[in-house]
Amino acid sequence: MSKRDYYKILGVSKNASSDEIKKAYRKLALKYHPDRNPDNNEAEDKFKEAAEAYEVLSHTEKKANYDQFGHSGVNSGPGGGASGFSNVNDIFESFGDIFGDLFGGNFRNQRESRKSGLTPKRGHDLSKNIEISLKDAYTGITLDIGVYRYEKCEGCKGSGCKDGTSPSACSTCQGQGQVNFRQGFFAFTQACSSCDGEGYVVTSPCKTCKGQSRVQKYERISDRHIPAGVFDATEVRISGKGDAGVYGGSTGDLYVKISIKPDNFFYRRGNDLVTKLVLTYPQLVFGCQVEIENIDKVKGTLKIPKGTSVGQEIMIPGKGFMDLRRKIRGNLVIITQCDIPKKLNPSAKDKLKEFAENIGNSCQESSSGISGFFKRFLG
Repeated sequence: MSKRDYYKILGVSKNASSDEIKKAYRKLALKYHPDRNPDNNEAEDKFKEAAEAYEVLSHTEKKANYDQFGHSGVNSGPGGGASGFSNVNDIFESFGDIFGDLFGGNFRNQRESRKSGLTPKRGHDLSKNIEISLKDAYTGITLDIGVYRYEKCEGCKGSGCKDGTSPSACSTCQGQGQVNFRQGFFAFTQACSSCDGEGYVVTSPCKTCKGQSRVQKYERISDRHIPAGVFDATEVRISGKGDAGVYGGSTGDLYVKISIKPDNFFYRRGNDLVTKLVLTYPQLVFGCQVEIENIDKVKGTLKIPKGTSVGQEIMIPGKGFMDLRRKIRGNLVIITQCDIPKKLNPSAKDKLKEFAENIGNSCQESSSGISGFFKRFLG
């Protein structure tokens, strides 16, 4: 029996584009698909015929040979070889992407899963919130946290099966992982509920993990370093410390979200560490040297220049937070404050009034927007 012209089978012209050829084939595949035409040999033949035509016309070299030599060009010519599909499963294998689009199934993956049994699945990522001090963020800290996570079952080496056994094909879907059902003209496909779409079931489960391939355990993680300079709300990924995968799948990761507690005396501004230093009025006027202590308890000497004003910022380079990208530290910023005594003994009060009279009671011109005129002391 002579073969029909491939262009007539698909209903396209010789100048049809690849997209037009694919669209025409999809239309015929939808019309003659076995799920829509059960026990219909004529529809199955047309389904195979359309697949053979598409296989040739969708292939640039085969199409050129066919255009020049006809059917003989693709059966024996260079680059030829029309398959002449005899089995619909071979069609699903060759054009699984098209049928996956049409019917919601991935036939290639199903065939692979039937060969290998239960499908490995990656374990879930886990998250953990921890709170550290500003000092810990400044110096860096080694984690010490506990987490419940699934680990691969050692009893069955992650297979879920009793020693010496293996998964069995699901009796409901016959290892397909999905079942077909019909509603009027349309055929639908959905995951098999008996095996959760796996195609296989564990009939002889491992006693340790009850067929789950993993068990939950508590683990203490105390060897992971959080670097100096970490910011608030930073998320640190610890690879391989999430849940173990199912049936030999890869392990997930653990994400540690860091919250930084406010400090009573220091705060962060970018990569600068900022604090306030309270001085007496004479210290601000005459200047002085004072001993200061950083957040990491390291002490040093700071020179206060003569005539330092309240609120002035004094920078100490390289004593701030570590910049994680550039590996350099910011500044330690000292903001000067003045200690205003609430109570004075009579002698100090008299001397302060005398001092005020000596330096005058009017302020020098400043950048403030309000000018004041002295009237009298209140006490």
